[in-house]
Amino acid sequence: MTPNQTPVPTASNQKRRHGDFPTFSAALDYAARGTAGFNIYNGRGQLLEALPYKLLREQSLETARRLLGAGLSVGDRVAIVAESDGDFARIFFGCQYAGLVPAPLPLPIAFGGREAYISTLRGMVSASGARAVVVPELIGSWTADIVAGLDLAFGGSPAELLALAPSDQPLPSIGAEDLSYLQFSSGSTRFPMGVAVTQSAGMANARAIARDGLKVRETGDRCVSWLPLYHDMGLVGFFLTPMTCQLTVDLLPTREFARRPHVWLDLISRNRGTIAYSPSFGYELCARRPVSGDLDLSCWRIAGIGGDMIRHHILETFAERFAAYGFDGRAFVASYGMAEATLAISFAPLDTGIVTDTIDLRKLETDGVAIASNDPSHALRTFVLCGVALPEHDVQVRNADGALMPERHVGMVYVRGPSLMRGYFGRSSETDEVLDSKGWLNTGDLGYMLDGQVVITGRAKDLIIINGRNIWPQDLEWSAEHEIASLRSRDVAVFAVEGSEGERVVALVQCRATNDDDRAKLREETMGLFRRQHGIDVDVILVPPHTLPQTSSGKLTRARAKAMLLAGQFETSQTAA
Repeated sequence: MTPNQTPVPTASNQKRRHGDFPTFSAALDYAARGTAGFNIYNGRGQLLEALPYKLLREQSLETARRLLGAGLSVGDRVAIVAESDGDFARIFFGCQYAGLVPAPLPLPIAFGGREAYISTLRGMVSASGARAVVVPELIGSWTADIVAGLDLAFGGSPAELLALAPSDQPLPSIGAEDLSYLQFSSGSTRFPMGVAVTQSAGMANARAIARDGLKVRETGDRCVSWLPLYHDMGLVGFFLTPMTCQLTVDLLPTREFARRPHVWLDLISRNRGTIAYSPSFGYELCARRPVSGDLDLSCWRIAGIGGDMIRHHILETFAERFAAYGFDGRAFVASYGMAEATLAISFAPLDTGIVTDTIDLRKLETDGVAIASNDPSHALRTFVLCGVALPEHDVQVRNADGALMPERHVGMVYVRGPSLMRGYFGRSSETDEVLDSKGWLNTGDLGYMLDGQVVITGRAKDLIIINGRNIWPQDLEWSAEHEIASLRSRDVAVFAVEGSEGERVVALVQCRATNDDDRAKLREETMGLFRRQHGIDVDVILVPPHTLPQTSSGKLTRARAKAMLLAGQFETSQTAA
């Protein structure tokens, strides 16, 4: 298909609707009556393809017929390795019209080499029971290994798929309770499982995000995103939701963001983007790099933050750095969510910036209570308030017996609402572990409530218990990355391992120094910091740069780092005495 090179404008020139549709195909039918759409850019910020929703609808309907012509049947799953381009959009929405269930899969950005990536990808394809696998030209040479031995109606490139003969059978009628897509979890604590999202659940979340969280305006709003379309924040936040409220989106390739993060800011400035999101590390990358050229970020009204634990000091640094370029720190909007809830669960109020709660860390660790404190003689911890639950959704914090916890008491976070998943695809026992008969989802997160807002303190599975103290690994990680000049975000992974003398705490630290004296100094400095600030002895193991594993969305995965250590993939002699 020949790309359109005339940029899609900001204005949709139609009455704004905030996701009030029964299905995503119905939403695209409406958006196609306006002038908004997707602009696809390369990593240098050059326009590759403009894809108005009108053209996308026409091409998606054609793609739907080609998918059915490939021998696929209604309800079949289609695994799509998700490049941020027009082909992904055509195939994803083609599936929506054809009654097929797309399963966006990650590109090999955060995996330990070709073999590990292909193994993970094949696991996802098998878990989804996919009957078709679409592999972009970027990794086209790997296609044979990806699809080998699988029972598929189609396995190949987007070009090969779009060249198939179309079916002449009528397209099916799509219902609100039909599956829309499978969203694979990022794999931070376990092997990824496919989150099954219905049309009604997906639309409920898109509607709540647009109408209540972002408060999308009648005119003027425009989205800019580098977020991966195989992750919920990219797929739902900056692909599906904007379409359901007729917004134009400028898309950058995720795989090139780390090399040129300021292209994101340049596009916001150049195209007058108003809504853009990132995990903490994206803001950190931008703040670290020198600015070239003119930027005007005064248009940026919602600088969203989510997808991982929020590091307030990174946001403060970003706001200070870019204030001279028109950025207003009040644009920061904290949010909380997960794929099991389609995406969003809560949003902080707009136009207030990041609101924090500084508490006594020792009280939190020993008593499970977040006592406000600014006493510099105490160990302190600052958390970010992540807002109130979206309308029609509820958030509760419960203890181990299921009783509601008072304000400022830490417990397990539960959520309920119309945008929750149907379940993990093909995994009924895992679904029953997290979803109860009353529709409550156990998020696996620990947190507390404050003034009606939820505050997340960490993942329950990551919690380390030493001598009656509940220690959050990110507290140690953040201390090291913040206090030691040579360390950066995601350079440290902390977890507990069982040893012959009981449980011990280990920190894997990425070290860029090659000199033995510098390495020894880093190790001693890190161990001393943990003893001084946290009162805990930690075995510190230095590992080479870029070796700590990340999920497909860029989160540090402690579970995989621990598995790698136990498998002997890191040298274990560099430990504390």
